[in-house]
Amino acid sequence: MRLPNSEYSSRPWRVHDFTKDFEIEDVWALPTPGGPDDLERLVGQMTDGDGSAVSGKNVVGFLFAVRWKLGALLGWDKPDAGIGTRVASLRDRLPEDLRAIRGTDMRAVPFESVFQTHDEWVAESANKTVHVLMHLGWVSDGDGGYHAQMTALVKPNGLVGKVYMLAISPLRRLLVYPPLLRSIGRRWRLQTAQ
Repeated sequence: MRLPNSEYSSRPWRVHDFTKDFEIEDVWALPTPGGPDDLERLVGQMTDGDGSAVSGKNVVGFLFAVRWKLGALLGWDKPDAGIGTRVASLRDRLPEDLRAIRGTDMRAVPFESVFQTHDEWVAESANKTVHVLMHLGWVSDGDGGYHAQMTALVKPNGLVGKVYMLAISPLRRLLVYPPLLRSIGRRWRLQTAQ
């Protein structure tokens, strides 16, 4: 379920101190019911994934394949367009205590972990169009349980980045996130049942 931006901005996340130049793009509640200590388990699920949610014979896989082809054709994903070349890593802004708890990089998509705490995990990616952060926060549901919320934070690269983000917005919100979140929920339930 898509949430209002205030569900992210009103919480006391550590990441707020380092991302004032990023825009909130989307906030989503993830179907990951659990206990107070389950963020690490979710991060493990996200980073150990085989990429099946973004590949294969489904709409999400098709859209990602089109995006990678378009990126190759237009040079968006060249090594000189990423973290450490076109943009500095968010890790460069962190205080020492957060630098010490980096977390695990994602295997299936080009996101590098920035930091991980008990209730927060941030990963980043960059190309010629945008510098993007994925923030997972572990939040109370008010009834004794917990679940994750996922926030996409973006810093578009010039006019091309702004046009790109505007163009993909309906695709992302209608065709990418809903099946992706269902896939995360299915995998979460399977792990819980084991």
